[in-house]
Amino acid sequence: MKEFTIPAGVVVVLGAIIMLPILFWFGCRIEPQNGQIAIMIRKTGRNLPGDQVIASDSSYKGIQLEVLGEGRYFRNPFTWNWQITGITDIPAGCFGVLVRKYGKDLPEGKIVAPGPEYKGIVRDVLGTGKHRINPYAYDVKIYEDIRIMPGNVGVVTNLTGDDIFSGTANDLALQKGFVVETSRKGVLQAVLKEGTHRINPFIQSVSVVNIQSQRYEFAGDDAIFFITVDGFNISLEGTVEYNIEREAAPWLSHEVGDMEDIMKKIILPSVSGFARIEGSKKSATEFIVGESRQVFQNQLEEFLRKICKGWGISINSVLIRDIIPPQEIAEIIRNRELAQQEAKKFKQQIEQAKSATELERQRMLALQNRAKVGAETEKITKEIEAKQQQMERVIAAKTELDIAEVGYRTAEAEVKSKLAIAEAERKVIAESNKSQVEVLRRNVAAFGSGELYVKGMLYRKLGPSIESIMANQGKGHLFGLPLGEISNNNDKGVAK
Repeated sequence: MKEFTIPAGVVVVLGAIIMLPILFWFGCRIEPQNGQIAIMIRKTGRNLPGDQVIASDSSYKGIQLEVLGEGRYFRNPFTWNWQITGITDIPAGCFGVLVRKYGKDLPEGKIVAPGPEYKGIVRDVLGTGKHRINPYAYDVKIYEDIRIMPGNVGVVTNLTGDDIFSGTANDLALQKGFVVETSRKGVLQAVLKEGTHRINPFIQSVSVVNIQSQRYEFAGDDAIFFITVDGFNISLEGTVEYNIEREAAPWLSHEVGDMEDIMKKIILPSVSGFARIEGSKKSATEFIVGESRQVFQNQLEEFLRKICKGWGISINSVLIRDIIPPQEIAEIIRNRELAQQEAKKFKQQIEQAKSATELERQRMLALQNRAKVGAETEKITKEIEAKQQQMERVIAAKTELDIAEVGYRTAEAEVKSKLAIAEAERKVIAESNKSQVEVLRRNVAAFGSGELYVKGMLYRKLGPSIESIMANQGKGHLFGLPLGEISNNNDKGVAK
């Protein structure tokens, strides 16, 4: 059987086909991860000028200015080399200052790069976050944010710019000391308010100045000593409250210093000088008794306000808490004061007793007046009640009288009505009787006599009731009455 062989050229071609993708993947792949960058270095191209270390574009050999961020890239390893490094991360509460390593040298006297073509400190700062910064092109210096709390201001000092004495001189008539315009070196009039600020520390410096009210107590070793006009040593202890005005903070903080310097250089010397000058005009007794102490305090406060106003310092209050006299006179004055206080106390007690007596008298008078008013009120009340009852009785009697009068008139009307009715009835009866008498007279006249009329009337009444008359009775009288003829008719009998 003939052995099968593969030509060498085919093997090389197949090997190349298999190895090329592997070499391309592992040899040409650039893949910075999250938080990384790739610094590119070109192996071919034009040589860099002698004064440059960074290639501004890809036509030059060397380290390229632009970097590759996270992602996947493919470059020819024979043309390019690369270096994976970490990204620049500025933490929260901080900012970054760039220092450019490439470019032209700075002009003489400059420390900040005036443009992108110069090396040196870059004016703008980097904020919090991640930045793709080429470490061969820039150094990054990280600083904490400038935080100005409430009650404070930031005094800004320019570190760059024209000198005070170069060009046009600083206008000292309008400014004080080192306070300058924004284009010059020195202290700026405008201050930073409370908040967070990011200022390039190579361009400007910021000093935080407290403008809140401060309290200083001069006591003990810091007490003010002076000699009175009569030669006694007096020790003065008290408190001063003050604060720096916002507008005066820039030049005051640079010409005088911080709060301690302001106290030691301006306020304390003013208090001490005033106490020595004015205190030497008064005796020791005046500082212990009387109104001299309050007057001295008011004068000291007025003097301090006037002195400190020119410096931009506001004096809020001055309090002299204690004036310590020498012991040799303090006890005498103290005893005299105690005696006066005792006398005042006794006098006050007497006044209180008088007041109590007067109060009791007034109370008794009030009780007496109250009883008198009560009696008068009761008398008036009873009089009113009596008058009211009398009026009620009069009204009741009048009402009863009116009712009786109405009843009388009603009864009188009823009597008159009954009399009228009786009279009418009498007249009717009289007329009726008269008519009956006339009829009776006529009837009697018709019968001939009264007796005959009576008999006739009787017969008329009895006749209808008699239906028969007993047969055995003949003519004669029946019950004393004469009988007429009786009909022989058996059916009925009629009196004739």
